[in-house]
Amino acid sequence: MKRAQPLRRDRARLPAAERRRQIIEVTTRLIAERGFWGLSMQDVADDCGLTVPGLLHHVGSKDSLLVAVLEHRDEADARSLAGELGVPVERLYSDGPALVSLQQVCAALVRRNAGQPEIVRLFAVLEAESLAPDHPAHDYFQARQERTMNTLAALVPPPADPRAVASQVVAMMDGLQIQWLREPGTIDLVAAWDAAAARLFA
Repeated sequence: MKRAQPLRRDRARLPAAERRRQIIEVTTRLIAERGFWGLSMQDVADDCGLTVPGLLHHVGSKDSLLVAVLEHRDEADARSLAGELGVPVERLYSDGPALVSLQQVCAALVRRNAGQPEIVRLFAVLEAESLAPDHPAHDYFQARQERTMNTLAALVPPPADPRAVASQVVAMMDGLQIQWLREPGTIDLVAAWDAAAARLFA
């Protein structure tokens, strides 16, 4: 009986930063397809042309890899939003005087998300999974939600209740994104947000 050929691995030695970027991109795609619990380190290693020990050398553990994926996405979003809004990235979410309005930030974020459905799906899947206290991203999403609420609340002009408005914005945006992910061919995320924002910010 003919033996199956062993999986061929790409032994090209990439610089550490480039290899890590490759691992994060592959992991992002796989989690978006399968969720974190369906993610196999063997599949990540195979898609990167690595062995599992070689993969762990770069990322430490599956939990560490997940957090790296989430943090990478946050950093990329911050750079993109800062560029679109014309503000320094370090001032985008700073505690100093606001350089942009809440409406501008929300509109830019929705436009950004409309162009990356797989990333939005990844976050939607992980955010739901991480409601379980033992999920490795539970603390990350809890801290992220608090940070998001504080950031948006700081942009709410008086006399509105900052926390209440921030909560409504997050609920509206998350809800519209879920509807869009389910029916991307029939729902225009940007148009849906613009219509909702006209009421929310009236």
